[in-house]
Amino acid sequence: MPHTPARPIRRKFHPMRVIGPGLLAVVAAAPVSAEEKVIHAHGISTFGDLKYPVDFAHFDYVNPDAPKGGTMSFRGTGASSTFNSLNPFILKGEPAQGLGLLYDSLMSGSPDEPDASYGLVASSLEYPEDRSWVIFNMRPEATFSDGEPITAADVVFTYEVLLDKGAPSYKVALKDIEKVEALDPHRVKFTFRPGVATRDLPALAGGLSILPKHYYDKVDFTASTLVPPVGSGQFVVKDVKPGRSITYCRNPDYWGADLPVNIGGANFDCYTYEYYADTTAAFEAFKSGGYLLQQEFSSLIWATAYDFPALKKGWVKREELADNNPSGTQGFWFNLRREKFADPRVRQALGMMFNFEWSNQTLFFDLYKRTDSFFENSPLQAEGLPEGEELAVLEQFRDRLPPEIFTEPAYEPPVYEATDPATGKLRQLDRKILRQASALMDEAGWKVGEGGLRRNDKGQVFTLEFIEDQPSFDRVLNPYIANLRALGIDARLTHIDAAQMQQRQEDFEYDIISGRFVMSQTPSVELRQFFTTESADAKGSANLSGVADPVLDDLVELVIASKTREELTVRAKALDRVLRFKQIWVPNWYSGKYLVAYWDVFGRPPEQPPYSRGDGLWWMDEAKLGVMKAQGALR
Repeated sequence: MPHTPARPIRRKFHPMRVIGPGLLAVVAAAPVSAEEKVIHAHGISTFGDLKYPVDFAHFDYVNPDAPKGGTMSFRGTGASSTFNSLNPFILKGEPAQGLGLLYDSLMSGSPDEPDASYGLVASSLEYPEDRSWVIFNMRPEATFSDGEPITAADVVFTYEVLLDKGAPSYKVALKDIEKVEALDPHRVKFTFRPGVATRDLPALAGGLSILPKHYYDKVDFTASTLVPPVGSGQFVVKDVKPGRSITYCRNPDYWGADLPVNIGGANFDCYTYEYYADTTAAFEAFKSGGYLLQQEFSSLIWATAYDFPALKKGWVKREELADNNPSGTQGFWFNLRREKFADPRVRQALGMMFNFEWSNQTLFFDLYKRTDSFFENSPLQAEGLPEGEELAVLEQFRDRLPPEIFTEPAYEPPVYEATDPATGKLRQLDRKILRQASALMDEAGWKVGEGGLRRNDKGQVFTLEFIEDQPSFDRVLNPYIANLRALGIDARLTHIDAAQMQQRQEDFEYDIISGRFVMSQTPSVELRQFFTTESADAKGSANLSGVADPVLDDLVELVIASKTREELTVRAKALDRVLRFKQIWVPNWYSGKYLVAYWDVFGRPPEQPPYSRGDGLWWMDEAKLGVMKAQGALR
């Protein structure tokens, strides 16, 4: 996780409930005809059997007897430090955090399987062995927050309105769905396009947040609004202070509280997200009980600032929780839509000037490791030379790939080793690496000229602008900028406000930008959003670099079409290797842990789920809270 939060990928829509991308499996089969065998199931996963049987009572890692009540509170985060919209499905406006609480989907994920989901609004599903279509059997008792029934017509409406009026990224996410039909009020069928990889499509369909047709018949879906919408989930918007806080509280009439996928979770009556101008203001608020749970992203704060009175008195606890998911894909992303980044030697040279080792020693208290892979800290990471089955995958593209892919190890950033003899500590600038980067810039046609700045044959100076709306990142960027200037780059940092940052990210108006997104244990259709030609120019997409390469397109589709986990692993390694060779980013750092601090008022299950931070299964311990209030710790 980052020293300070990197610019998050814009998530203004919820194409899938958090089930884990790449989703399909077989449970029990029942032949329907001699021509077609249809599988009837209570859940799906990508590979193999589901962990939980059809009659499971609840997930293993929950406390089924957890009490309900109290309020959980967090710091509100997102693409900016504020919000001005309660519509997360469109590009307009900056949505509040936590809006997913308002919506249910046909299926819901489990915290201890990387790629499984079970019935939520749907009680079961049916699909043929080739997965060319899926039918969801919906629960007749399911209702929206206003009491209106959730029907198949609402699912059809959801698909159509997201495709027609939702964020442009939906066109990428939903492109393999040919049509959606209401077979009757409580049976909905998704049919997928012929010839596409269908492994994950039933669960993609099952993960769509269900929107109310009757509500949007009267309300403009394309409007950015602070009017609380009608939702399909357990919670409703209780209180909104624009730009400052938002509170969601349990709908007392929610129909599905006793479903197996819901037992032991969502134990708080309310969830509040408090917004602050910056990290410093937020931390000061946390120290005094302004909110109760903090995931710490600042190594400086984690290493030096957790000595405040509430922690010394035992009122606040801090822990390092295991994170078994692939580490966040965080880095500084080059905007390849701009001509000056066209040559990969330029991008490599610029990336080489980031001194991670010095930053980790000097700024990060040696808490982090260097990221080099897009699937860091996972079996999907490419290593060494390609061989075996991974080599066989790459051989399909040999005539379209540089020969170095086959003859050189997977790219890793250089390691800075130069030290100051007087102190024994690392130097910020390593002259050896500077010479190597300089040679690459020379080869690419950017030569040092007047004023020590690099120019091309047209006399144009190589400029590089970093944009940021969070000053806390300055101490990371400024040393990097100093190294780039030593290379002859006219590099600078420009501070802009949150609204400008949001707009420029949407419009791809930047040279280089900080961003982070988390990869799945089972990567699938979401890869199209990050690394394919169709997302490169889709406004607001997660393809921050604008990379557009037919080989990457084909490799992404191979990953999506994988029939076994072994096949997926090999293909993901091939994708990782090619991406790393292309030098589309300056990889940052990771820790493989959740750094969390919290006021000690919670109960929690004895074990943390393997694929979750786990606080979604905590509950308010009223006895602890009472003691805390009696001691004057909390109001």
